Amino acid sequence: MTGRPDDIRIRDLANPVRTPLQQRAIAAASRIPVAFTERAVLEAAIKQTGLSDFGYDDFRERLRVWLASAEEDADLGPVGRVGVFRDCVRYAANRLRLEDLLGRHPEILDVAIERPIVIAGLPRSGTTHLLNLIAADARLRSLPYWESLEPIPDPNETPGADGVDPRLARCREGYALQDALLPRLRNMHDMAPEHVHEEIEVQALDFSSYELEWIATVPRWRDYYLAHDQTPHYAYLKQALQALQWLRGPDRWVLKSPQHMEQLVPLIRTFPDATVVLTHRDPVSVIASAITMLSYGDRLRRRRVDPPAVADYWIDRIERLLRACVRDRDRIPASQSLDVAFHEFMADDVATVERIYRLAGLEMTSAARAALDGFMASHPRGKHGRILYDLESDFGVDPEALRKRFAFYGERFPVEIE
Repeated sequence: MTGRPDDIRIRDLANPVRTPLQQRAIAAASRIPVAFTERAVLEAAIKQTGLSDFGYDDFRERLRVWLASAEEDADLGPVGRVGVFRDCVRYAANRLRLEDLLGRHPEILDVAIERPIVIAGLPRSGTTHLLNLIAADARLRSLPYWESLEPIPDPNETPGADGVDPRLARCREGYALQDALLPRLRNMHDMAPEHVHEEIEVQALDFSSYELEWIATVPRWRDYYLAHDQTPHYAYLKQALQALQWLRGPDRWVLKSPQHMEQLVPLIRTFPDATVVLTHRDPVSVIASAITMLSYGDRLRRRRVDPPAVADYWIDRIERLLRACVRDRDRIPASQSLDVAFHEFMADDVATVERIYRLAGLEMTSAARAALDGFMASHPRGKHGRILYDLESDFGVDPEALRKRFAFYGERFPVEIE
C-alpha cells in the first residue's frame, strides 16, 4: 500500500488515550441511572410520545432478549449502557408513532412498494457509497440518516423558524457531538445527517436485526436472532416503508443493508420484484476495516477495550453471514440479481450503476447521469483522510490464515485479494 500525506494510523486502539471530552462524557453517563428492563423502556417511550398502542406484542420477547444480552455484557461502560437504553426507547417510541399513523390512516397498507433496488453486501464493501450514489438520482426514494433515526414525525412538532425539520435539527446536534467525541469515525464511516442510510434503524422498530451487535457484545441476542425466521420482521419493515412512502415520495426505493446478505430468503419473499445487488470484497480487508472502527468506538462505549476479542467475535460473525449468503444466493432469480465485485465498482462507479439500471429496467437519463457525476465530483474518496489498518499488530490476526478461512467465499464470488 502506497503511503499518502493524509494517511492516519490509530496507535492506541488497545490502550486508548482518552481526551478530556471523552472523559467528561463517560463521567456524565455514569451519573445516569439505567435499568435494562422492558418496563423501563416502554414507560419511557410512552411518556415521550403520549401514545400507548405498540401494535402486536410479540416484539416484547425480543426486547427482553436485547436487554438481557446487553446486561450480560460486563464490559459495557456507562456511555454504552446509556446508548443501548436510549436506542431501545427511541425504537419503541418510533414504533408507537408508526402504529398511531397506521391506525389513523389504514390506507397506508395499500401503498405499493414496487421494484425496489436493494443493495446487499459486506460491511465496509462499498455498499454505502453505492447507495448514496444511486440515491443522487431524484427519481428514487431513499432514507437519509436523520429520517432513519426518527422515521415518523411527531404531529405535535413543527419546523423551526429556519424551516428545518426538528428531527434533522436533533440529528445535526448529535452528529456534531459524535464528531467531537470520536473524530476518526468520519474517516471510516461518516454518518452525516443528510447522507443516505441503510434501513436497519427502521428494522429495529420490531427489535429484530443485527443492529445491537454493533454497539454491544451480545452472543445471546445473536443466537436468538439467527435461530428465528426473519420473514415477519421484514414484513414489518415493509409496513414502515409504506408509511414513509405515503408521507413523501418518490415511489421507487433504493435500499441497503449488509444484514440482507444472510436474509436473502426473507428479503425476496417480502419484496418479490426487487432488483438485488450483492457487492463482494475481500473479507480480510472488510474485517480489518470493521474491527478497527469498532475498537476505536469502544474507547467511549466500553470499560475495557479488547481488540483481539472484537476480532474473534466479528471474524466468526462475518463467516456466518457469508456462509448464509453462499447457501442462499441462488434463491434470488438471476433475472433480478447482480453480483458486483468491489474492485470493479471502484474502477468505474457510474458504469456499475448503469449495469444495475439495465437490470432494474430504469433508464439512465441525462438528468440522472448528471446527478451521478455531480455526486462523484463532490464526494471524492478519502476526502477526510485514509485510515491504515494492521491486523497483526492491532489484533493478533494472521491475514493469510484468515484468507484461507474464507476461501469458500472467494470460490463462489468474484473477489479480488487486496
